[in-house]
Amino acid sequence: MARLGPRDEAVTSAIMSKVRSKDSKAELALRRVLHAHGVRYRLHARDLVGCPDLVNRSRRVAVFVDGDMWHGNPAEPARRGRDSFADLFPTRTEWWVAKIERNKARDAEVNSALTEAGYRVIRVWERDLLTDPEAAAEPVLAALRVDS
Repeated sequence: MARLGPRDEAVTSAIMSKVRSKDSKAELALRRVLHAHGVRYRLHARDLVGCPDLVNRSRRVAVFVDGDMWHGNPAEPARRGRDSFADLFPTRTEWWVAKIERNKARDAEVNSALTEAGYRVIRVWERDLLTDPEAAAEPVLAALRVDS
């Protein structure tokens, strides 16, 4: 899919403003599965490092629903018919790839800080939740010792 030229910054800004940080379809799918299994949780705990999407404080489990593109799912470029993340960005390639790398580094720091605070951190890819919510929720259910 060849692009004729760089996209207008206003168009990119409008597209990016639509990316949800809370209540995404993937997050809602996970919440439905967990709720169906009787799991209770809190949403978007601002007092914890990284503001996890779901938290069960009594079992000390923090769950993040990570977008495949922005959190660097290694399978994402191939899913989009490309060889690497760099191939996904025809303009400002270095900036976008560096952004994804910064996000991955921040995710690792958040994981480390929450683990040191006694939390078990689980990250679930958005694509997995949208494809098969039950299967993607298994690690969360297992961490909470809920029969699935």
